[in-house]
Amino acid sequence: MISYVAATLVLVAIATIAGLALNLQWGLGGLVNFGLFGFYMLGAYVCALLDTKGVPPLAAMAAAIVVTAAVSAAVSLISVRLSEDYLAIVTLGFAECVRLFISYEEWLTRGTLGVPGIVRPFAGSVPPEWSDAVFLAFAYAWLALVFLLLRKITRAPFGRLVRATRDDATVAEALGKNVLAVRAKVFAIGGALLGVAGSLHAFHYSYIDPTQFSTTLNAYAFMAVIIGGRGSHLGVLIAGFTVILLLEGSRFLADVIPFLDGAQLAALRLFLVGAGLVAILIFKPDGLVREYRLRSGAS
Repeated sequence: MISYVAATLVLVAIATIAGLALNLQWGLGGLVNFGLFGFYMLGAYVCALLDTKGVPPLAAMAAAIVVTAAVSAAVSLISVRLSEDYLAIVTLGFAECVRLFISYEEWLTRGTLGVPGIVRPFAGSVPPEWSDAVFLAFAYAWLALVFLLLRKITRAPFGRLVRATRDDATVAEALGKNVLAVRAKVFAIGGALLGVAGSLHAFHYSYIDPTQFSTTLNAYAFMAVIIGGRGSHLGVLIAGFTVILLLEGSRFLADVIPFLDGAQLAALRLFLVGAGLVAILIFKPDGLVREYRLRSGAS
């Protein structure tokens, strides 16, 4: 039971980091990224391939962050001039290209055979029985760092500029701001955070293959942003835990309602999860926490 709880909490941290990345790109920047899982997958594979080649885990993770940030910036430069709908299609198409490349380029990625033997950070420095606890602390240290970084960005002049380009890019350009550069930076920072999440995924499972990556991550991230409050990092942090607790806690319905079979329990679980999310949206239509706005000193 303890191992299950620890594994669930690690998944919460990973999904919440992905949600925070989306909140920066879409919540603050207004850039719809339906290809979230592709950048996440790219980060996981870069980290895993370097790790299994003998590169120290932390160095492999750093390389994954840099590569994912660079690729995200490159994708943004060729697509952020598009409107929201077309940008969403481009990012989704890019994610599918990443998935197909990883699935079929076996000379580099091992294809559908996957990448086994991924070594976690500090694996040789702690006793095996402490491995899960240390990795859990490692994952939450990254979650705290990401949250504090985004909080700092949001309250800085750059954060106000990002919101300005989201609200009215034409006005921002008229004031002499380089909207394309701002959006590229937002996409790159979000990509770096997805590189963090992907690396943690690789370390957590110690084995990855293409079937582990799907649009399910997109669903979790968008639910976290919508429920938490678009543009609110604190709201996404709270919603990340709420969504996963609804999804994972409902697995224990069999202990409470033993007279239902597996199919009925699965249907009831989906119904309860959906009802819970709808209730949150009804009573908190703007999300759990409102977006941060700079306030004047006047009372």
